Amino acid sequence: MTFRRFRRAVALAFSLALCIVRFWLLHLTGPVTLYRRALWVQQTARGILKSLGIHCKVEGQPPTHGLVVANHLSYIDILVLSADMPCFFVAKMEIGGWPFFGKAARTGGTIFVDRSSLASAQSVAEQMTERLQLPIPVPVLLFPEGTSTDGSQVIRFHSRLIDPATSLGVPITTAAVRYVIGDGMEERELCWYGDETFANHMWKVLGVADFWADVRFGEPRVYTDRRRAADETRSEITAMREESALVLQ
Repeated sequence: MTFRRFRRAVALAFSLALCIVRFWLLHLTGPVTLYRRALWVQQTARGILKSLGIHCKVEGQPPTHGLVVANHLSYIDILVLSADMPCFFVAKMEIGGWPFFGKAARTGGTIFVDRSSLASAQSVAEQMTERLQLPIPVPVLLFPEGTSTDGSQVIRFHSRLIDPATSLGVPITTAAVRYVIGDGMEERELCWYGDETFANHMWKVLGVADFWADVRFGEPRVYTDRRRAADETRSEITAMREESALVLQ
């Protein structure tokens, strides 16, 4: 396990260095538009997942526009979902201050929200509205639970930041994420929640022998009421995770 951790840590460092080089190269090939930034994030996410030995199984069709809502288990969700499709994330403000990853998120077009501030939520809603109307469509991805969990349940969705999609009448697509560990370890062991430090969690991830993510996309639907959208998408994601668990048993 020690060798596995060392090998993956080296591969991760190389992947992060390569993503910086690729961003520099963007400047040499034309304007660095939001769309190109989203593609850069997708390429970076695929490289990081490979370095960590995390495999992905995807069912359903990743959307090409509109709002995507997903359950939230860990920062790894961001990598997994980014690898599946170019997108812009709505993330908590604290991530913007992380070493390297915060800078990468800002560079990639992440929208940061201070969930304790009404003014921040209003500003983020306006930014989401702008992104949802870009000439070259790119999905905006939101974790409506507002926090990561241990996966035991999909907690109540907050509806405020779903409002831009319902107001514009753009489709909302669900994404259900489940982690599967080959040695029988429970999913919650690789969820990042509570007071666990990033370093401790990453140490566990680097040492896992067989780790993959099961991602299921629902059908895009248009809603006119944000509360109904929040409740129905939460129910849909819960059902997809339960179905995934039965299939994987």
